[in-house]
Amino acid sequence: MERREKKSEHRKRKRKPENDKSLQLLQHADADTIFSLLLAAIHNSDTPSSLSLIKKCLIKLKHTFLSQNPNPNPILSLLPFLLTSKSAEIVCYSAEIVGALSLYSLELNEQVGLDGEIVKSLVLALGSWKKRRVLMAACNAVLDMATTPVARQCLLRFFALESLMSGFLQVPKSSVMQVSLCTLDDGTVDDGNVACLKIGFEDDELPVLLLTASIILINSCNIELLGKIPRNLSETFFSFLKNLWAEVHNQILLANTMKSSQEGQFVMSNIRVNNLAESIFRLSINGSEIATTLPVEVVKRSIFGLTKSSFENFMLSHWEVSPFLIRKLSRALNEKDDVFSSFIKSLGLIETDPSFLSSILRNCVSCFPIGSDEVDVLSFLKEVRNILGCPIIYQQDIRVLRTERKTKREVHFFQESLDSCRKKDFQFFNIDDLLKCEEAYKEGYTVALRGMEFRFKCIAAIANGLASIFGQPSVGVNMYLTPPNSQGLARHVDDHCVFVFQLFGTKQWTVFSQPNVQLPRLYSPDSLHDAEVENSVTECRKILLREGDILYIPRGVLHEACTENGGPNESAACSLHLTLGIEVEPPFEWEGFAHVSLCCWNQRQPQDASSSESVLEFLDVISVNLLHVAIGLIGDSDPTFRKACLVGAMSLPSDISNMLDQNQKTIFSHLINKIDTESGFLDALRIIEVAMQKNEDPFQRIRWLRLLSADGETTGHDSNFSFMEASKLFPLCVEHKDKAEEAFMHVKSRFCDEVLFVDVLDRYKLLLNKYRKARKQYMNGMISLQCTS
Repeated sequence: MERREKKSEHRKRKRKPENDKSLQLLQHADADTIFSLLLAAIHNSDTPSSLSLIKKCLIKLKHTFLSQNPNPNPILSLLPFLLTSKSAEIVCYSAEIVGALSLYSLELNEQVGLDGEIVKSLVLALGSWKKRRVLMAACNAVLDMATTPVARQCLLRFFALESLMSGFLQVPKSSVMQVSLCTLDDGTVDDGNVACLKIGFEDDELPVLLLTASIILINSCNIELLGKIPRNLSETFFSFLKNLWAEVHNQILLANTMKSSQEGQFVMSNIRVNNLAESIFRLSINGSEIATTLPVEVVKRSIFGLTKSSFENFMLSHWEVSPFLIRKLSRALNEKDDVFSSFIKSLGLIETDPSFLSSILRNCVSCFPIGSDEVDVLSFLKEVRNILGCPIIYQQDIRVLRTERKTKREVHFFQESLDSCRKKDFQFFNIDDLLKCEEAYKEGYTVALRGMEFRFKCIAAIANGLASIFGQPSVGVNMYLTPPNSQGLARHVDDHCVFVFQLFGTKQWTVFSQPNVQLPRLYSPDSLHDAEVENSVTECRKILLREGDILYIPRGVLHEACTENGGPNESAACSLHLTLGIEVEPPFEWEGFAHVSLCCWNQRQPQDASSSESVLEFLDVISVNLLHVAIGLIGDSDPTFRKACLVGAMSLPSDISNMLDQNQKTIFSHLINKIDTESGFLDALRIIEVAMQKNEDPFQRIRWLRLLSADGETTGHDSNFSFMEASKLFPLCVEHKDKAEEAFMHVKSRFCDEVLFVDVLDRYKLLLNKYRKARKQYMNGMISLQCTS
């Protein structure tokens, strides 16, 4: 027994010397001393005593640094080595120092982030270690670094996002993470907006940290970086987020929120509802499988039937001219040829039973409109970031209304919501409001749901196909459910052409004919008012739409529709129809094509290499600016300039394509002749003067021309995309009036003589494709946020 005690005492004496002097120095050491000890220990890091000293130095250094604010460069130089240590504890302590440095100041954060070796080593720790403590320390360090844009971009450059996503998918967690929504610390919700609620998880802290960091970096990616995420990883992570989103969206509708003080068993994250929605949106942007496009021939056949003569007759005699009725029987289609059959089946609609309505509505989120000339979907995201993913909003996404028979005026079921919308307040629908829609239907109200192409993949595919037929970037789709013996919208005109698809029941349409009506422009304040149109009514046509029928109504044509009581042997039935609106945006009118033509012609002109700063060198630039204004003036009065340009129509049979091609060339010749004979210098100058007096930009409506450049950026003053400020242009024209007018007439004459239709096609189609790409990305993002199929 005595011998064993002596051996034990001997073992204790052998373990004691851990570099006593070093430990004594640590007790009162400053940062420089700690760094020296750390450096010495690293050089002999294979021994247990050195490893122990390194750990103690790191612990001491973290606290000493924060209190003494030393020069961080020495420790920064050692962090890459420490982060790749074989010791889990050393990696953890090193990661904690990275986090502490990142939070100490903006300058230090960026210095750490810009150190590629540190970032690379930290990311390596995320991907190579399986120990919980190491993963948490490394993930916390990433979160601390990610507080600045510079550091986030550095993390992305070294593939931190892929490591975080892989780590999240691999760590043990609940198959479906149970969530709860938490209000802000003060217990409020900003402006009633549920998108700012924080998400709490009934799960382990580690997966929550990994998920939070992943979402932060996803929301910092540009399109290119999003496309570089490995497809399998992106799809698997996206699938998890979608399942999580369904649970979060359900909690939003049920208004299940708790205060932060009531967290209890939930792990509260820094993820807000809108953060999660944005990540889902971003990951879906490049997803080609989300919003597909049906072949043009399939869509055309489903609408116009099997014979090409029907489509030719429509294009020659009815497109943008007069209504056109297509009966189901005349199309002789099988159910498999009906592009809407899958959508109809998904509804499970039974006569007079609106129960499917709340099921659709509760799965929808609000679709905020993208700018008419926005081709950068990430720019759109920045604008709506704080409200993305919120429930549907009255007036923006949904309307519940009826037209009174006596007064012919529209009455809204949610009148208070309508009044709030007029004050530009968002009125979000909760579960009670959605259920009230069924109640409203039973009381005779029509339920109109906008943006169906952003809510259902099958509708999106049809809309994309129809847009291709008519050479436009996109097509909008609305759904209308009207109860028996009722009228929804009052008599009105639309600023876009519509195809009405009668999916269920019957509806009586009254379409009025108006002679010599100018086509209204999309969102234009000078569009004809309903009263003005109604005064020009000469006669009307009654059309009863049955299931499967399609009615085309050109923009500007007055119309109304209602369900009827039914005949003696018929029971009254509800009506369900979709309207597919072909919205002709300014660049894709013929006036837009004329502006593109002028830009293309001007770009081919040799630039004056003279270094003179005389006003004479600006005369051609001034003349081109004025000619754009003159084209706009003609477009305000000439009906042809307002028609849709079909140059971008795709994949039509050769005979129809040749017919349309010849028609387009004829219209182009008409445009150039009009510009040549009717555009005047003084008229254009007067427009500039009026705009200056009103403090307006005379070129505002054609600012989209900047998108003609390959990179979307405007260039110098001599570019064909730039516009002189009115405050500079007008004084020059007045001061040098004779010379400016002479230059204008010369430029106009040369343009009209030299411009060729074929020279414009490529640039016009480039512009169209930019719009289409942005709309497709937006559509993908919005569809991914709906909980529909």
